[in-house]
Amino acid sequence: MIFDSYEAFRAANFTAKVCILGSGPAGTTIARKLGAAGIPVVVLEAGSREFGDDSQDFYRGVTVGDPYFDLDVTRLRFMGGSSNHWAGWCRVLDGQDFEPKAWAPDTGWPISRADIEPYLPEVQDILELPDFRPDVPISDDIRWVQLIKSPAVRFGEKFADELDRSRNVAVVLSTYATELTGDGKRVTGAKLWSNGQDAGSFTADYFVVCTGGLENSRLLLWSNQRSNGGVVPKATALGRYWMEHPTFEGGNAILADYSEFEVDATNEAFFSPTLAAMERLGIMNFGIRLIETPYPGIKSVIADLACTAPEMAEWVSYQLSQNLRCAAQLYVAWEQAPLASNQIRLSKTDVDPAGVPRIELHWKKSELERRTLLEGLRLFGKTLVREDLGRVRIADWLASGGDYPTNEELAGHHHMGGTRMGTNVTKSVVDANSKVHGMDNLYVGGSSVFCTSGECNPTTTIIALACRLGDHLGKLIGV
Repeated sequence: MIFDSYEAFRAANFTAKVCILGSGPAGTTIARKLGAAGIPVVVLEAGSREFGDDSQDFYRGVTVGDPYFDLDVTRLRFMGGSSNHWAGWCRVLDGQDFEPKAWAPDTGWPISRADIEPYLPEVQDILELPDFRPDVPISDDIRWVQLIKSPAVRFGEKFADELDRSRNVAVVLSTYATELTGDGKRVTGAKLWSNGQDAGSFTADYFVVCTGGLENSRLLLWSNQRSNGGVVPKATALGRYWMEHPTFEGGNAILADYSEFEVDATNEAFFSPTLAAMERLGIMNFGIRLIETPYPGIKSVIADLACTAPEMAEWVSYQLSQNLRCAAQLYVAWEQAPLASNQIRLSKTDVDPAGVPRIELHWKKSELERRTLLEGLRLFGKTLVREDLGRVRIADWLASGGDYPTNEELAGHHHMGGTRMGTNVTKSVVDANSKVHGMDNLYVGGSSVFCTSGECNPTTTIIALACRLGDHLGKLIGV
């Protein structure tokens, strides 16, 4: 059932055991799992069926630190959430991403890749994916990896009819949970704002916060402040360890033969480091996206390389005699180390129309991120030389220690951390089952629970974790 207002939902006299806040990929996945198990669940979606400027305005905020996207642009506030502008890139976090790294403090998860693998067939069905293929070693340091471009599932579109027909799932649109109330052991209710006005309170046996990788922290920070610690009693890490995937064009390459690498339907190939290489260099995970340069642009790449890297001249000259016609741009997205200083705070001066403080995002890339980008490209270049596959030229700004460009992608629109998973209550917010530490009935879904970001896009892992959480809640609650 889908209701366009909280008033219409109340008139239906639907009684829910579970209240899910947010209808994005995590919220919708958990709701479908619970509904299929016969458990009545209500999904409160702050937005309506379509994009609206007034709704989107609730997402305005400021960023302190490095340049970043406007906060009301980098996510969407209507049914289906930010899946509505998802590009469809799919890969699950590597097994090594779940393991602690001695050279990077506060890394490591309380679960392993094996804990989400049983749910991958379900994820593939939801996201309409083929089977994932194993990585292919290029050298001891670099591996070819598969990044699948799915049909970019819009959750609000794909599952609307199913949810509308469901007798166990009620989706309530234009209904915003402004805060949760709690007594330090349980959430006792949610205060609502619907269609531009106060809509009173709502109660359920269980609450699952799935409002997004920024809003999850905002809601819990405000709720905790209002309830004097009654919603997140162990709140030291709340809002902290926020992460993104910095993304820049790091250079270009001349290749002996582009067909040496398997490419996808858009003629792109993807590469990542081995764990041994990361450990040896003391860097984080990264992904290199190799994009073939159209033939007319190759001459300029070769000329630039010949002028700035004369040691390549002999190799380039030889390859030219072999009818070389391959060049590529190298885009790099990489893992940001978890830092407590990268955090979501509540504004002290600005509130949204419902009176909730807006977000103040404190975000800055560290030296470890800079080293990961530079050493990652050097590692890739050495691999191409060693295997006689090509040569890499690192971008001038990076090689010379210049500032990051401000006219490029900046990052991936991937909002991770803030309510991270863990066993240490001073450095995490939820446990291995995504339950808030010290609370009996409060859970968190989505990428805000990520402990580390890996190098890949988060949506596939978000869905796997949501399937796991839905399964856990289904067994816990029963019918």
